[in-house]
Amino acid sequence: MSENNPAQKPAAQRLQEALDPFGFDLQVVEFPTSTRSAAEAAAVIGCSVAQIAKSIILRGTHSDRPILVVTSGTNRVCEKKLEALLGEKPGKADADFVRTRTGFAIGGVAPIGHSEAPIILLDQDLADHGQIWAAAGTPNAVFSLTPDQLVRLTGADWADIRQV
Repeated sequence: MSENNPAQKPAAQRLQEALDPFGFDLQVVEFPTSTRSAAEAAAVIGCSVAQIAKSIILRGTHSDRPILVVTSGTNRVCEKKLEALLGEKPGKADADFVRTRTGFAIGGVAPIGHSEAPIILLDQDLADHGQIWAAAGTPNAVFSLTPDQLVRLTGADWADIRQV
């Protein structure tokens, strides 16, 4: 278990508290520079862009539910594949929707710890890496985990969602 770190921003601390009960000893790391985009995160961390677990929040056009797509940093998401998997067309989510429904700002959306439980889809390409990095609540916080840990944290399965 991690100790309460008063230097951490509240959203990063909240994410650390959401991670702790899983028992994986995953640690939120905050950087002085931005990790908002996959390219920025990879450069700061020193990993490949493909190892960045990019969180994208969409909005169900009929259900109005938040949809979290966690994809490899090098991939674009295929909306037709998402629609087939979800049974509804995914729409764009604005910054207010993202913050209200997840509790995180764009650029810091973590794969867990959301204000409202989203529908979650995981890009199967992330499973190809031994170690991946995900946002941890703020645009300069991340945490390292394995693909298996991502599945256990989210309760989601791998899906073919990459745009070809």
